[in-house]
Amino acid sequence: MYRVGIIGTGKPWRSAGATGFGMAHMHARGYRAAPDAHLVALADLNLDHARSFQEQHGGDAVYQNYREMLAKERLDIVSICTWPHLHAEMVIACAEAGVRAVHCEKPMAPSFDEAKRMVAVCEASGTQLTFNHQRRFGAPFRAARDLLRAGAIGTLQRMEATCDNLFDWGTHWFDMLFFFNDETPVEWVIGQIDTRKPQTIFGVTVESQGISQFRFRNGVTGMLLTGDSAIPPLIIRLYGDEGLIEIGQSNDTPLRLWNRSASGWQNIDVGEGLHDEACHTRAILDLIDALKSGREPEVSARRALQATELIFATYESSRRRGRIDLPLTTDVPLTTITATA
Repeated sequence: MYRVGIIGTGKPWRSAGATGFGMAHMHARGYRAAPDAHLVALADLNLDHARSFQEQHGGDAVYQNYREMLAKERLDIVSICTWPHLHAEMVIACAEAGVRAVHCEKPMAPSFDEAKRMVAVCEASGTQLTFNHQRRFGAPFRAARDLLRAGAIGTLQRMEATCDNLFDWGTHWFDMLFFFNDETPVEWVIGQIDTRKPQTIFGVTVESQGISQFRFRNGVTGMLLTGDSAIPPLIIRLYGDEGLIEIGQSNDTPLRLWNRSASGWQNIDVGEGLHDEACHTRAILDLIDALKSGREPEVSARRALQATELIFATYESSRRRGRIDLPLTTDVPLTTITATA
């Protein structure tokens, strides 16, 4: 039985003033679905929040200081559900405390250096590190990859995606483009961002408009449009030499196909929408199975780092006004890039 702890329970789910999507609740439901995991400890700066969470999901003990929890509870698995600027110090503390697996919310961190440091420390300590890119387990996305692998659109040539921003939502879409292209590494990135109307998401500044273009080593090209450029606002398109797959037309029609076998779009019934909460549980069940078997988890830190590199390479390309060849050797947070007039 794996002993599980959660850092960052947050305010009671969907209560007044609560921000985000209550991700700790999703994690708790995932562990409850795992027959070999037991939630033993919770940590939150606000003990009232932790106790409210405990009433709903269980947990034998609550702590205000997560380091005290790590020192006392001999945890096997820890979920980190805090804002990105806290991820690195918490992941590293878990690794140093001997935690066997850490499951952290995305995005990885506000800087590429922090993201790389988390991965390096966990590799050195033997800690399995995962990040919650849970859409890898979504039925529309898996069905799209199955169609692609079956040759429904011929040979994959390019992929396009749209979303609100590169950092918070874009980490999902960058990750999914790697997923569709069988984790093929990227060779180069060229991009531009505009920050004249910056937003702040979970304490991190993100662009008001952006474009990231990149090429994978197998010749497939990718492009992500964000903010004011992103019309429609949330979609992925996979272009082959014999057709097109589209994910995200609507939650009711999350997957459709165009190719020579029909005269128009074919809606593909997959049984769930784009944002099914079951994906969080599937991610946790997968990381526990990976911990037992020694295989790489589907949402491994190695894969998350590939997506994170594209975020910061796009920022660096915008700063330099030129193409960035990977691997990325600099670290430029968005806040250092001057807004264009």
